[in-house]
Amino acid sequence: MTERILTLPVKDPVSFYGVADANLEQIKAMFNDLLIVARGTELKVKGELARVDEFDRKMNNLLDYYNRFGNIEEQHVKQIMQSDASLAASKREDDSSDIIVYGNNGLIVKARTINQKRIVLSAREHDMLFAIGPAGTGKTYTAVALAVKALKNKEVRRIILTRPAVEAGENLGFLPGDLKEKLDPYLQPLYDALRDMLPAEKLSQYMETGIIQIAPLAFMRGRTLDNAFVILDEAQNATESQLKMFLTRMGRSAKFVITGDLTQIDLPPKQPSGLKQAVKFLNNVEGIDFIYLDEGDVIRHRLVTRIIHAYKKHSSSE
Repeated sequence: MTERILTLPVKDPVSFYGVADANLEQIKAMFNDLLIVARGTELKVKGELARVDEFDRKMNNLLDYYNRFGNIEEQHVKQIMQSDASLAASKREDDSSDIIVYGNNGLIVKARTINQKRIVLSAREHDMLFAIGPAGTGKTYTAVALAVKALKNKEVRRIILTRPAVEAGENLGFLPGDLKEKLDPYLQPLYDALRDMLPAEKLSQYMETGIIQIAPLAFMRGRTLDNAFVILDEAQNATESQLKMFLTRMGRSAKFVITGDLTQIDLPPKQPSGLKQAVKFLNNVEGIDFIYLDEGDVIRHRLVTRIIHAYKKHSSSE
């Protein structure tokens, strides 16, 4: 048996242990073969040497995350403790490497979970990336931030953002306004992300000159998208033919990020999702990467994580 005392380099133990020690209790449950006693910033651990060493390594990963982001929530504890990947591996980079772009009013946009960090790292190495996961995991927001960064760094000449306008369906003609006014509600999340990251005047200028373009997926047909950072959002609502059409629009010096949630397909029951087909057909294609996010990446209200987990549990039991 080995006994070891770990001193946590944190000023406020409560911010690390969680409210009512929720984070600490989760850690204890995952290492229930160890005796773990917390006294302030000290953790006394007792058990088999190999397990104590593993606990020590996992705690360093948690502390790495905590020190980078200033806090840690319950969903992140499990994700980090179960993962073999360590944020410590990226210590060779400056902490500022997590920052994707500086937004409006001092907003710092950065990867806040392990899988968001993987999206950022993957986008550096791959020209086409699929980010798949449930609502609230920051897929679209992270992708838009990467696009704005690429534009600011002059790595691309334009940003093109698109979504399938599936919700409008055949009722589109009954909505008030011209075509742009009819379609804008379905593209609103993309506008919202851009407004966080670019001054209103600059954004308006970019959109007027076509440097930033936001359009329904159907408008991509026949185009060649080169020197652009292109994002297809809500790709689960693209049909098989639509998604194939979109992917083959890729031109020279282009970056494509495709985001989607396979649990929220709004297509008619007999209409297969193009994203499902793409996962099957392209999973092993060189140069294309797939990043899968889960409830541990949710950065909205904590209830969103619980809602996703409840639906996932129910669907798996059917």
